[in-house]
Amino acid sequence: MLRTISEGEPEFDRKLKALVDRSVLLPESIESGARAIIADVRRRGDAAVRELTRRFEGRELADLELAVADWDAAVARVPANVRQALAEAASRIRSYHERERYTSYETVEDGVRLACRFTPLGRVGVYVPGGTARYPSSVLMTVVPAKVAGVGEVCMTTPGPSPETLAAAREAGVDRVFVLGGAQAIAALAYGTVSVPRVDKIVGPGNAYVAAAKRLVFGDVGIDMVAGPTEVVIAADASANPAWVAADLLAQAEHDVLAVPILIAVGREVAARVDVELVRQLADLPRRAIAEKALAGQGVAIIVTEVATAVALVNRLAPEHAGLALADARKWAGSVTAAGAVFVGHEACEALGDYFAGPSHVLPTGGSARFSSPLGVGDFLKRTSFLDYDLSAVRKQAPAIACLAEVEGLEGHARSVLLRAGRSTGDG
Repeated sequence: MLRTISEGEPEFDRKLKALVDRSVLLPESIESGARAIIADVRRRGDAAVRELTRRFEGRELADLELAVADWDAAVARVPANVRQALAEAASRIRSYHERERYTSYETVEDGVRLACRFTPLGRVGVYVPGGTARYPSSVLMTVVPAKVAGVGEVCMTTPGPSPETLAAAREAGVDRVFVLGGAQAIAALAYGTVSVPRVDKIVGPGNAYVAAAKRLVFGDVGIDMVAGPTEVVIAADASANPAWVAADLLAQAEHDVLAVPILIAVGREVAARVDVELVRQLADLPRRAIAEKALAGQGVAIIVTEVATAVALVNRLAPEHAGLALADARKWAGSVTAAGAVFVGHEACEALGDYFAGPSHVLPTGGSARFSSPLGVGDFLKRTSFLDYDLSAVRKQAPAIACLAEVEGLEGHARSVLLRAGRSTGDG
């Protein structure tokens, strides 16, 4: 099932580099299409949103916003056990993120008061895939951290929301729901229309056009990240249960034909046993066609001889999800420095993080875990700096400030501080 590359083979470094160099770049055709959609929505507002929805989705939109009565009616149709599971998941996610503290602070010394103040964003837009898909977990994982941060208003946009998605929105604290999808939804959130308010930041996953639109509106509005296909890298040694490892690889592969399932096997026999299980479990997997294409297209087994090498490769690949199916997983977990989320030990399957554990499952992809982090409370806060000087402090610091300004050729800067200090340019 998995093509293999082995440590020590002549082409190993080249093949590994191809895996490391994956990115979230999008085809120019998709980016240009998203750019045209954004321009149209900016120019024509609601009318463009309605026309684009009709063209791309075949839906007629009377109202862009879901009425509260319709929202209530949809939630009422959700079975009690599903509502209970959503409530439990939301509680765990909330409890985890409430520990993510950001505290404003102030320092005072020699007539200088400096402060840093954290304030929540005023309004956030959350994009949730919809239509035939149901992603209530994505609602919880994006909205709950925003509400913990204190965001004033959360606007969710999703095409054809399912009752389960709307129940999750109610549980998480969404304020308004808009039945929009695609790049036109991103444009409406970023720039506002008569019906859709402009937001400060847009978060949440979507298809390639949504990702392209988020990239294009960044700067006019904040975004969480540009997400690529989902990915998992599992480091496994002889202690691993091959059935469990195969199941975890398939859990990612069934998401999307572009999903990236990678096994780093300590020993060729480990990879062989996992391969046998992949074949067996695929036989009755409902999303077999999708998973098979993902395995054939991006699935790889990297064969190494040492656990230390396997963990080092996890860091080089910097995956969205890293699994450590190792005999001494807790010891090795401390060595993982580049991954969106680390699943430690044989029992910690990735599905726990997708639905219930607590940390947001919105994670960096495409190797961006080298420099970026999972979605959290901090993504919904702003920092503002405050500088408060008395005159004696200005006089004390003025010569050094003016010196640096003059080095940079910015005489106006030097004068602005020297005037306050009662000095002139050139004073010692």
